[in-house]
Amino acid sequence: MSFPGGMETLGAWVHNLKPELFEISDKFALRWYGLAYLVGFVAGYFGLRWLAQKKLWVVGPEKVADFIAYAALFGVFLGGRLGYVAFYMIPESGFEYVLENPLVILQVWKGGMSSHGGILGLTIFTYFYARRAKCSWTGVGDGLVIFAPLGIFFGRLANFINGELYGRVTSAVVGMKFPKELLGREEDFHAAMKDAVEVDPEKLDGLWDRYLSSPSTGQGQLLEGVLEAGRANPAIIDAISGYVQVRHPSQLYQALLEGFSLFAILLLLRLRLPQIGHGVITGGFFILYATFRIIAEQFREPDSAWVIQDILTKGQFYSIFMYVMGVAFLVAGLKGKTGSLASQVSAT
Repeated sequence: MSFPGGMETLGAWVHNLKPELFEISDKFALRWYGLAYLVGFVAGYFGLRWLAQKKLWVVGPEKVADFIAYAALFGVFLGGRLGYVAFYMIPESGFEYVLENPLVILQVWKGGMSSHGGILGLTIFTYFYARRAKCSWTGVGDGLVIFAPLGIFFGRLANFINGELYGRVTSAVVGMKFPKELLGREEDFHAAMKDAVEVDPEKLDGLWDRYLSSPSTGQGQLLEGVLEAGRANPAIIDAISGYVQVRHPSQLYQALLEGFSLFAILLLLRLRLPQIGHGVITGGFFILYATFRIIAEQFREPDSAWVIQDILTKGQFYSIFMYVMGVAFLVAGLKGKTGSLASQVSAT
């Protein structure tokens, strides 16, 4: 067996971080992914409240808590999940599958949140919020988009800790190994798990037998068991390392580009140009996010079918529409009325 990069890649770090921050019981644990959402919402609350207090947002400080709560529910969670169903689940499994199994829409714990869907959900939410509050839609968006990248930043870090949404195969020195990629390669998975079980049969024989009797359902459980046992016994990880390919840690690239860098640029723009027209910052968010996402997708392993094989991923395809929306917001904002936000703060 040989992988791109040659034998020198055998020394690459094998990702085996624990996805749980701490366990309360056998059936309940606080996961890093959940913590990422929580920290993102808290950061958004304090950030938007700070903007509002400085008269740099059209929503009053006393309304920020309610805004964040509704944005989280209707924008992030509802938009993110429905976006995943529409953009990924239906194209792959078919609309009939969703109609026959409507509860899959609610099964967030099984994975499946779309960042593009979340952004679209927030866009729709802010439109209705602004209408009810009788304030500028793009003015509301100009504040939200500054701190939304912080949520993306923490979310991508959680993706990295979970060892999911990893990058493409590489020989670069920054490359590392993500064992979850074995789930997509049946022959290598079987061989790797067999070697791991031989290292510690006492702990892993039961999971191995369950996998052999029902490969489709036992595969994930076996891998989780091997990784868990490997945290206490590094020899188990060494046993599977040779089967795992070296890949870009693209989750970290996305965290830095779509998350931290985007946040810093938009915040600086808001502070340096406080009288800029409503919609300019929103347009900047859409354009920059789309640009950063298209760049990052060059390093990320496509987690869905290509739109154009080996040329255009789904993430890049959806980002093109975001770019168009961004230009529209930007043009409208540059043509619109400018002035201090102090007199435009919503009193609703």
